[in-house]
Amino acid sequence: MHKGRKRNIFVAATYAATLLLGLILGQNYSDQQGFNTGGSLVPIGLSDNSYKIQQVVDLISSRYVDSINMDSVQNGAINHIISHLDPYSAFLLPVESRTQTEVLEGTFEGIGMEYFNLNDTLIVVGLITNGPADKGGFKIGDKILKIGERKISGNTISKEEVEKLMRGKRGSVVEMHVERDSVQLPLPLKAVRDQINVSSLDVAYMLQPTVGFIRIRRFGLKTADEFKEAIVELKKQGAKNLILDLRDNGGGYFHIAIKLASEFFADQRLVVFTEGAHEARRDFLSEANGTYAQGKLVVLVNERTASASEVVAGAVQDWDRGILIGRRTFGKATVQELFDFSDGSTINLSIARYYTPLGRSIQRKYSPNWSNMKDYPSMYHGLWSLDTTYAHAKPYQTGLGKKLYSGGGIMPDIKVPVDSNEVSLLYQELVKSSLIEQFVYSRFTRKLPAYSIENFLQGYTLPATEYNSFIRFLAQKGLRLSTAKQNDLHDLIQSDIEALLGRYYFGREAYFKVKNRYDNFIELALNQIN
Repeated sequence: MHKGRKRNIFVAATYAATLLLGLILGQNYSDQQGFNTGGSLVPIGLSDNSYKIQQVVDLISSRYVDSINMDSVQNGAINHIISHLDPYSAFLLPVESRTQTEVLEGTFEGIGMEYFNLNDTLIVVGLITNGPADKGGFKIGDKILKIGERKISGNTISKEEVEKLMRGKRGSVVEMHVERDSVQLPLPLKAVRDQINVSSLDVAYMLQPTVGFIRIRRFGLKTADEFKEAIVELKKQGAKNLILDLRDNGGGYFHIAIKLASEFFADQRLVVFTEGAHEARRDFLSEANGTYAQGKLVVLVNERTASASEVVAGAVQDWDRGILIGRRTFGKATVQELFDFSDGSTINLSIARYYTPLGRSIQRKYSPNWSNMKDYPSMYHGLWSLDTTYAHAKPYQTGLGKKLYSGGGIMPDIKVPVDSNEVSLLYQELVKSSLIEQFVYSRFTRKLPAYSIENFLQGYTLPATEYNSFIRFLAQKGLRLSTAKQNDLHDLIQSDIEALLGRYYFGREAYFKVKNRYDNFIELALNQIN
């Protein structure tokens, strides 16, 4: 491990799913000074007994009855130790560490293709504009029959297998046999693997003549710069007000969150400060002359807004810079720092807690769930219990007299109640099973529409006959909905189908533009602005 810490401090994403989003190597959205990996763990040096781990590893290596993989033993020991510290410290194997870095940095080596596995057939459902696959002649709707010499269509194949076939060194070529419009192309299509850049901004566009909208997926290495560019462009289009959507944003780089929060202030302000048992208090100030220091600001948050997102939301709320709309945020206020091993594995270690400008701690309480220790296969993932209750702790007051409180998460200024249909087990089952995607990609993808995205957004509504077709499709899959459930879930399912169609026809941004048409968070935000 580095003797000097790698100064790449970040707030780890709370949800693993957030880290796995994005186009990763053609797959669906998502001076090392190490110890000798052939030897034992580095002595910890905390007490007279601190060589115990090293002694055990050495003993097993030299005296154990069978030959075993000592790397696996050491990794297991590290994982066991780190998992007992707090819910957010983690030991990542090289492949996990590499995936995390790629997602947060927003660059991958791949072909820029998004696909969906429909009945053991890979259908191309998204392409990065001017990416390798796009340049290679691939089209939305193509069915991949073979990758190299491996037959894909009609065979059960895992995501991991597809990844191995598609990924490779930058500059290398991957060939695929493709079926288009029910006809197999005579020659395979070729894509030259290259570096793919994926924006951490899901969408940035004018929601109304004077209202800009930006949704941030995560706080990656380029997020603040991408945000600044988007603001400049929206201002050119007449934006005087902004809705910033941080819902489902599980975090990312700490310093990037500070940099982005700086864009909302004209002068230097305290954005956040950190402190820990081995970390003296450190204040982080905004830079002067933010690109959106003037104008109304609404920030959308929910229970999956965490970490770096809460840094931004807390600064906006404490300084009365804008209004928060939504639901109580997750409540993760610990800062992790990366420590590298020479084999590529990483420890994300919690080194400090962070506090909002007023001094609020928004960390959710957690405690070890020792009863789960008996379940060895999953004890690392289920060890910690998080307190989901919320009670006002210490009160604080903003410059305008607004009362705020410390506690588990940030309470928004305007609350949006939970949609019982959205959190119902039935709807969650639909989402997890990908049945909506299966229906859309099997029914609507035979031919691209002739109309524009503007016409689609303004004029397309899913016909009632198509919704009924979806209900029959579910019944064929063994999922029968009562008439009451069909009515309850109609609006949710309709928006999902329309949004998937928008993404398929017009790209990723169209998905969010369609979903925003039905969004009560955004309706409340527009009411506040107007």
